Amino acid sequence: MFQDVNGFEPQLRVIDGQPRDRGEPLGLARLERAKRAFTTRRVEFSSGMRLLRSGQPQAGDLVLARIETLGQHQRVESPHGRRAQLYEGDEIVVAYGERYAPDQFEAVVPEDLGPCDLVAGGGVAGKVLSRHARIKRATRIQPIGLIADSFGRPVNLARHALPLRALREDRPQVIAVAGTSMNAGKTTTAAGLIHGLSRAGLKVAATKVTGTGSGGDVWSMVDAGAARVLDFTDMGHASTAGLPHERIEAVALSLIAHSAAEGADVVVVEIADGVLQRETAALLATPAFRAAIDGVLFAAGDALGAIGGRDWLLAHGHNVIGVSGLVSASPLATREASAAMGQPVLLLDQLRDPVFAPQLAFAAAPAVAQA
Repeated sequence: MFQDVNGFEPQLRVIDGQPRDRGEPLGLARLERAKRAFTTRRVEFSSGMRLLRSGQPQAGDLVLARIETLGQHQRVESPHGRRAQLYEGDEIVVAYGERYAPDQFEAVVPEDLGPCDLVAGGGVAGKVLSRHARIKRATRIQPIGLIADSFGRPVNLARHALPLRALREDRPQVIAVAGTSMNAGKTTTAAGLIHGLSRAGLKVAATKVTGTGSGGDVWSMVDAGAARVLDFTDMGHASTAGLPHERIEAVALSLIAHSAAEGADVVVVEIADGVLQRETAALLATPAFRAAIDGVLFAAGDALGAIGGRDWLLAHGHNVIGVSGLVSASPLATREASAAMGQPVLLLDQLRDPVFAPQLAFAAAPAVAQA
């Protein structure tokens, strides 16, 4: 079976060492006309591509699909950040993946190429298992076929990933941003810190190590002043939901290492979802990841979440350098949380301050990196 440069097995379907079906020719012009999603951005299409109309999809496989019925996601985010309006009958190029989003969808990779769902605007195809009560039904799509290379091998994101990289001991300061849940203000908190550090004249690299493929967080970090931004799609995954814990750890540590290799003074690391989400909890409990970061800036949605999340992180051996997030948008909630924690909630203006931000980020001495 095929393995990518990182040794990750995308589970290529083969018989006697040969592809099961080389499929039919897929013209480059058709691929270029299709609305292509952010998750596919590292793949370069060329002449000689083929289309497989049968087979069992795997996470990371690229699929050419047709919009059947519009639902929650009526736009798809392009590799360059533009959100393209979708119309019924449009052809799109997205990647299969799972989704774990309490505020939106829970979804898995389907077992066949039958009708399925667009479960993320960044370009993830899956089978919806459940959805939040306030969310519309998913946009329904009809896969036309898996996109394959000239040998009939399905094009999987893992084949276009950055290589695994070890983190050097002489690494820069690394600050992680975690939170209570989706929409707790993690990206806003991370961008605020990036902006403050950049205003101080520091070179900042940023990375999002888990989540569902989307350019929104990437562009927010770029706009805040990060010199380089990477995320898990650069490591070959449309989503980190459902990945083995050891793979998530390898992806996270490699992204930090790639970010640190560009001469950054500080690396800001965003971790998706809440600390109780299965992949997030497993990553934060990993000794190697804990040793790779110097502190955690915690984003909370409310006062009780601020206390519970901070205490959870402390119990797992993390150095919590501050609490911020959506809770800081309310003066009343800020006072509640500050009084209960015995420490102030950090406001966004503080994180953006060129004097305060470096003091916060460099409050802890660098931890010993794991090779």
